[in-house]
Amino acid sequence: MTAPLFLAPRLEPRLVSLLDSSDFLHQLTHALGSPLNVVLPDQVADNVEHFRETYDRHRLAGTIYFAHKANRSSALVRRLADTQAHIDIASLGELQHALGSGFAPDRIMATGPKNAEFLWLAARSGVTVNVDSADELEALAAIVAKHRLAPARVLVRLSDFDSSGVTVLSRRSRFGTPAGEVPRLLDALERHRDTTELTGVAYHLDTIGLAEKAVALEGCIRVMNECAARGLRPRAVDIGGGFGVDYLADGAQWEAYTTELTSAVLGKRPAMTWQGHGYGLRSEQGTVRGTLGLYPAHRQVAGPGYLDALLTQQAPSLGRPLATLLLESLYDLHIEPGRALVDQCGVALARVLEVRESAGGDCFVRLEMNASDVSLEEHGVLMDPVLLPRPGHDGRRDSGPVGVYLIGNLCLEADFVTRRMVFLPHRPSPGDLLAFANTAGYFMDFSADHALHQPIARKVAAYQDGGTWRWCLDENYWPITATGEDR
Repeated sequence: MTAPLFLAPRLEPRLVSLLDSSDFLHQLTHALGSPLNVVLPDQVADNVEHFRETYDRHRLAGTIYFAHKANRSSALVRRLADTQAHIDIASLGELQHALGSGFAPDRIMATGPKNAEFLWLAARSGVTVNVDSADELEALAAIVAKHRLAPARVLVRLSDFDSSGVTVLSRRSRFGTPAGEVPRLLDALERHRDTTELTGVAYHLDTIGLAEKAVALEGCIRVMNECAARGLRPRAVDIGGGFGVDYLADGAQWEAYTTELTSAVLGKRPAMTWQGHGYGLRSEQGTVRGTLGLYPAHRQVAGPGYLDALLTQQAPSLGRPLATLLLESLYDLHIEPGRALVDQCGVALARVLEVRESAGGDCFVRLEMNASDVSLEEHGVLMDPVLLPRPGHDGRRDSGPVGVYLIGNLCLEADFVTRRMVFLPHRPSPGDLLAFANTAGYFMDFSADHALHQPIARKVAAYQDGGTWRWCLDENYWPITATGEDR
């Protein structure tokens, strides 16, 4: 067998403590079934503080909005309501959930595509609306006028910024108003001064490139100045999300894996994936073609560190750090982290049902979950699960590392939890658990469904009480103890 290629997950202390409590996790899965999602509400509160420390370092004011779409959990949202964070909601259902989880309207911002019902509840409840276009602004203003509501607080979301000087290439987005159409948008804001109140300017970019984001932030500041010239008084720049997560413990493992994957695509080493899947790469006459369609699972700069790097970036044409420009203009900074705010906040558990060899010698591990229950592959994130042997059974530890394919419980050839060969520390046995760590950001329930009438994962909240892990159903979690004292 070729040398194992591990992609060990990065684990911070709270998640390490949970995974070390193997008996506790086996008891939960035995009681509530597999798959099972476990979220850590106290971790999300810590993550808010880490972002706030970056604000403080740059002496900036502003708001941290959690992008609710990253996870449906009630426990995480309720715990966030007990912090200084605000929330960004992108549907009517998310708005109702946020209002019912402890967020007052002045701590909620509505983004994303909006139908008439969504706009009506946003206007009626008094949340801030991040509008995507002049037409959406017109629709909101009409609702406010028709129902004689208080003026709606709005931000305008922009995209497709032009760079000055050195050209900075940026992918186009289907969201936001192109920066070249700003005059029409500002004309609409002036017409609707009696029904809307402009509080800020936002941007949307589908990129992690610091240079592109610097162009957009500088562009927003220019639009803020144009608003002031028209007598409008926006106070904040919203730079959205995209701060990223470092999923792997060892960057060298990531470099080794991607290098070997290229060699495998070229046929220079044994296959690393089922039926030679190349994750976007292919071989043409001995040359690698295509683009690697994977999330950069190891990122040296991510989360609050990425925000820090962006704020220290020089503005492309104004020649000063972006944080300095915000301070000089007395503008607040809004951010909308999703996966970065739920970093280390959850784990997806799956019971091993069967371990068998194929006719070709491949080892298949069938799990009591399917690919939609932990959509790591769909989102292009590669990291190994943690093997938790069943209580009283150490498994075949003498087997040494073993390469396996993780397959799901659907009657579909395509139901691979991992299309790559995953290396486990030893051969698993039925009844063991595989714990997919750090899955709270998009992987846990973003794609889950009831295909073939298979149940989707239940969700529980786990928290430490005097050094002991305790749990409750996700929907029963509130940020108070069972005795009613504040946590």
